[in-house]
Amino acid sequence: MLAALIPNVWFFAAATAVTYAADWYLHQRGSYLINRLSKVRAGLPIRFLLRQLMLILLLARLDLAEEPLFYTAVATFLLFYGLQAPHGALTTLIRLRRTMPVVTRNVDLHAVRIPDAPPGALLRRSAEKMLHLDIPAMVGILIAAGTREYAVGYVGAALTLVLALAYLAALLPYVRRGALVPPAAAVLKAVDTWLREYQPTVVLYFSGSNESAYQGNMWLETMARVEGRPLIVMRERGLVPQLAETSVPVICVPAGTHLMNLDLSTVRVCLYPANVGKNIHILRVPTMKHVFIGHGDSDKLASVNPYSKVYDEVWTAGRAGRDRYALADVGVRDEDIVEVGRPQLEPIKSWTGTVKNPIPTVLYAPTWEGWDDNPGNTSLLLAGENIVRRLLAADDPVRIIYKPHPFTGIRSGKAKAVDARIRGMLGKAATERAAEPRWAKEAERAAAAHSAAKAELVRIDARLAELGAVGRSGGDEAEESRVSLADPAREAEAAQLRAAWNDAYWRSFGWWEHRTVTGAQPKLYDCFNESDAMVSDISSVVSDFIASGKPYAVTDSAGLGAEEFKRQNTAVRAAVILSNGAEELDELLAAVADPAADTLAGARRELKTYLLGPDEPTSMEQFNAAVRALAAKAEARNAGVAQRIGDQAVSVPDREAASSGVGTGESEALADAGADADPDAVGETEAETAVTEGTSAAR
Repeated sequence: MLAALIPNVWFFAAATAVTYAADWYLHQRGSYLINRLSKVRAGLPIRFLLRQLMLILLLARLDLAEEPLFYTAVATFLLFYGLQAPHGALTTLIRLRRTMPVVTRNVDLHAVRIPDAPPGALLRRSAEKMLHLDIPAMVGILIAAGTREYAVGYVGAALTLVLALAYLAALLPYVRRGALVPPAAAVLKAVDTWLREYQPTVVLYFSGSNESAYQGNMWLETMARVEGRPLIVMRERGLVPQLAETSVPVICVPAGTHLMNLDLSTVRVCLYPANVGKNIHILRVPTMKHVFIGHGDSDKLASVNPYSKVYDEVWTAGRAGRDRYALADVGVRDEDIVEVGRPQLEPIKSWTGTVKNPIPTVLYAPTWEGWDDNPGNTSLLLAGENIVRRLLAADDPVRIIYKPHPFTGIRSGKAKAVDARIRGMLGKAATERAAEPRWAKEAERAAAAHSAAKAELVRIDARLAELGAVGRSGGDEAEESRVSLADPAREAEAAQLRAAWNDAYWRSFGWWEHRTVTGAQPKLYDCFNESDAMVSDISSVVSDFIASGKPYAVTDSAGLGAEEFKRQNTAVRAAVILSNGAEELDELLAAVADPAADTLAGARRELKTYLLGPDEPTSMEQFNAAVRALAAKAEARNAGVAQRIGDQAVSVPDREAASSGVGTGESEALADAGADADPDAVGETEAETAVTEGTSAAR
């Protein structure tokens, strides 16, 4: 605006270029500022309109208000904005009509015709692309204003309008009936047909926020090995792309009414890894038995959530889980608790008693800050930097692997800042270590091997990308549902490649190099196998690490004192207890370096059995035995009900609710609002929703 008021064409051109670049940068970064600008009525279209209005002001200040160029600019921008409405309508219509009521994997939907998706370039960030078509007009008119070569302005204006009309023309073919997916009723009918043919017996039901994908992913391998015909039912579309590769059929059903109308009559056991409000939509079904399996075994309050009373059974890893519920006295009966071990822990290797490399590797895996400000939630805030600092300053060198929880920093800015500082500390320490003569020589000797491993990683990543691209590039979720079918050969090769990737990853850098590990790969259990000891907090990470038999330390961030901390938290009874100053780390490092100094080895063995169950039979055998037993109970229940009611007509609450809308309108909205609130526990709103919907179903 200042450049327009002066007026100065070239100053204006420079300022305009900066605003375009800044907008592009913020969108590329996914900046939160973009959302905030929209909230204060400075959204994307307004910003483009203001820029164009400033150009009109510039023309007026340059005494061009009586020239045809001025009127051309006004008319061009008016027409250009007139084309935004049909463009927005077309892209919205295409997206809506390309959205199926379900998203599937490994489900054959050949009964419905799902056409190819429009090119991703047309629909991806379409509003930005359409608005940026004003650039030819802006550039042309600015050049014309500065040089008085008005023809350049007319050409730029015409080009903007032609490009906008061409964009609309490119979208039109994709609103034809043949380019859209079938109606919801046809798709749901095809899904029901597939369900009747497949006849699933065991369901993993998963719902949650985008950050909670790990809670479902940890059960995928177990579901692939479970007896019967497994099925994964999800509720949020955004979680489907985050689901790891699996051969198990997956159906994502966002709408509660659609879920309640699916034919799940053959399912006898439904497994729930999380307590969320949307669980109520399938807890209504009486013909199956419902089991809370959780997403980890720990002493957190979430492990004894009173909401667990709604399930027929609660499955825990070992005796410790049973005792937790008895001590908490939240209404879960002892006879409803079944100990099944932890099938996911099979990849964890047992400790040999000696360090893997010439210097020990210590894994620091803190949990996240939680939804309240309890200092015992995470060691990051009060002890994190002290832990890392003391490990870096240890008398004998150690290598640190830092793996923060995926939720770190989503609620607490302080936790996010500490996480960033720890990453910085490790980065600086790694740089300093690389400059030391001893490590420089090691790096020189291993350079060829590291280069070969990095090249192998590139090759494996490329091949995994090829295997993962089952459809053509740019397909939407409807097209992916059509083409995402199980391929045993592809899955076997992918599993082999992922194992090779993990091996190559750890060989791609020195055993002396500090590392921050984030993302899906390498997995937490791979970090367990690479490390010789661990420092963590009260979470399922500690219980899982105990399976390795390696020394570990847990931070008493709340300052309870070692004895009280052990009394309240089963998993730390064989741990080195750290204060927030982390002075006790020397005891952990001594246990790693010398088996004779490892005074807690026997306690760890006893605790492993108590927390995770016996080694024999295997956890998978225990899990399958529990599935068989509960399925038999469901069959007996269904047979008994059928015998009692005979040929008498009985109303089905789910179908009544689905057809009348009872329990699926405002109560579902309440459940949706609470579903993302807590990855570990259901809140008051969800509990109230469960009561409300359960009462509606009973009526």
